[in-house]
Amino acid sequence: MNTPFKTFYFDGYSFNPETKTLLLRYFLDDSVEFTETFIFDFAFSPSYNATILDNAFQGLFIAAGISYFKTHIPREIRFRTNQISAAQKKFFEKLYLFGLGEFFYRNDIDPNGKINFMPSGDMMTPFLLPALDLKGSLVSLSGGKDSLVAGEILKSQGVDFETWTLGEYPFIVGIASKMGKTHSAVKRILSPNLAQLNGAGALNGHIPISSIIAFVGVCAAILKGKKNVIVAEGTSSREQNTVFKGIPINHQYSKTLAFEKDFQKYVHSFISPSIDYFSFVRPLSELRIAEMLCTRFFEDYKDNFSSCNDNFRITNKSEKMSWCGKCPKCASTFALFSPFLPREQLIHLFGGKNLFADPKLVTTYRELLGISGVKPFGCVGEIMEIRTAILLARETKNYPELNDMTFEKPDFDWREFGEHSMPEHFAGILKLFLNK
Repeated sequence: MNTPFKTFYFDGYSFNPETKTLLLRYFLDDSVEFTETFIFDFAFSPSYNATILDNAFQGLFIAAGISYFKTHIPREIRFRTNQISAAQKKFFEKLYLFGLGEFFYRNDIDPNGKINFMPSGDMMTPFLLPALDLKGSLVSLSGGKDSLVAGEILKSQGVDFETWTLGEYPFIVGIASKMGKTHSAVKRILSPNLAQLNGAGALNGHIPISSIIAFVGVCAAILKGKKNVIVAEGTSSREQNTVFKGIPINHQYSKTLAFEKDFQKYVHSFISPSIDYFSFVRPLSELRIAEMLCTRFFEDYKDNFSSCNDNFRITNKSEKMSWCGKCPKCASTFALFSPFLPREQLIHLFGGKNLFADPKLVTTYRELLGISGVKPFGCVGEIMEIRTAILLARETKNYPELNDMTFEKPDFDWREFGEHSMPEHFAGILKLFLNK
């Protein structure tokens, strides 16, 4: 591809604790400037460590820059002020390459050789980080099945935590209220000229938003004096969608265990060894998470939750979450819920739509089942667990329309307690709940 810009610059960032506002500045060469804003509109701990916070802001600064770098994919990436170490450079080159995998695939751009973080003076060497006296946890709340299950399990076991969300959404406030925990929102304002550039033909596409959420969560935890930053990402994120130009393409890269481990190492090496980031439901399949939501927590949230990304459109001001019933994520979730909810209840949840009987979703289900095409780009179940869900749903005799779906029987243990990277104390909490 040809780009009119040679260099993407990380220009600098600044934080005003009075207004609780973080500004991030970027440039394409010296001609196009971007300014992204984060507002941490909640009460700060009076003893937060400003040096540790700045370390976290630097990571967020680099992670968030991906939204602006992708507009033209300049040949070089440089820092005007903040130098980084060789290990930081390696972390972010990997994040940009694999986090933009779907973007490269959909825009038919060869990813190889496109991510070039250039040295800016002498590379920094790792530095000694002080230990912090932190307590409690901050749990990311999206309003989907995974975060609801994680929050309710932690609550049932007496874990001290607060919830938070990146973005201000009225429907999340209602869900947080049902969970009965203190909730905070961090407001993110993209640079206004980004939409203008996209409208004028700049490159656009999927970014690893979960990596940005991870960094914001760490920043929020430092400001609140919390030790644990907890997310809810199961095993299904590990399955790639396809391979492109020799690069594995995974829509959910920044939700994978591989990213989680890389991010944990980054936090402990460059932010603070006292802060732990992890997924609480990592060992569980999406099907196991769906079973728990449907059989243990459904009545509390049935009219208020959704895993459909349509809820997070900028134009959505609704106070209630809903399901579009058209996207791969809705199709996947419908399948995952089908063995555990009565037919009428499941169809009611999706606005009166039986997604199994929708002719517009035939191709989507064939892709979800690995029968044809490429696995849909979205946070959907693994092929083997969607097959397992369909077989379990058939056994209920509630969905005769599934009898025509033919595929090889899966070898998939959906109740297995899989690999994870959480502290053993939290793994014990999860196991205790599962064994009840």
